Amino acid sequence: MKKIKRKKRIGLALGGGAVLGAAHIGVLKALEEFNISISCIAGTSIGAFISTLAAFNKSWKEINKIALDLNWFDISQISLSQKGLLSNKKFKNILLNTIGDKDFKQSHIPLSMIATDISSGEKVILKEGKISSAVMASTCLPGIFTPVEINNRSLVDGGIVENVPVTPLKEMHADYIIAVDLINRYSSKKPENIVNILLNSFYFTIITATELQTKEADLIIEPDLTRFNMVDTHQVTDLIEAGYSEAVRMLQKVV
Repeated sequence: MKKIKRKKRIGLALGGGAVLGAAHIGVLKALEEFNISISCIAGTSIGAFISTLAAFNKSWKEINKIALDLNWFDISQISLSQKGLLSNKKFKNILLNTIGDKDFKQSHIPLSMIATDISSGEKVILKEGKISSAVMASTCLPGIFTPVEINNRSLVDGGIVENVPVTPLKEMHADYIIAVDLINRYSSKKPENIVNILLNSFYFTIITATELQTKEADLIIEPDLTRFNMVDTHQVTDLIEAGYSEAVRMLQKVV
């Protein structure tokens, strides 16, 4: 495990995991306490949402407040499309109200996110254009949310191709990559509803690929979030603490 050299260009990759993404806020809290400055950041799915807020200099406390105010119905609404049960346009509206109608070039920290072209299966690295639309695409769980059209491509959740986005950080010339994987140690209880079933199916199919992809990171933070489920937003405070505790444990080894 490589030590962090503070003069290096440090990149942070925040992975997908639906509501489990609140653990990312705890990681941001730990990085702040260890005085680790992030030079570039990338996100997939819920990690795209959190990384966007961080890239626009929102502190972990500000992001925490946003997360505590959210529930599943805040970020979704019934869709009339045949391509998805719900729409995540409300996710876009939250960003517009929080950071404004921003482009990638306006972020304070260089930012990228991952989406998947549902027609070709190609990985799409989003790093220019409107951030709110890119976040909608990266968080667009297939079969749940309606695909997002960007540059004549139908885009869905980036977790299909790279759930912990290490690749974009390499393209941004990060010297040291910290990856946060929310699902590698996750073991679900019996699902209680159709959304739980779809989410579990989605993430369990990509665990092996994610494990291979994160091997290129210098430090992997993998909180054990088994006691939580992927849709209950009442768990946010405990998820933040779980992310924080594991991040502190790992950072103590490399700082």
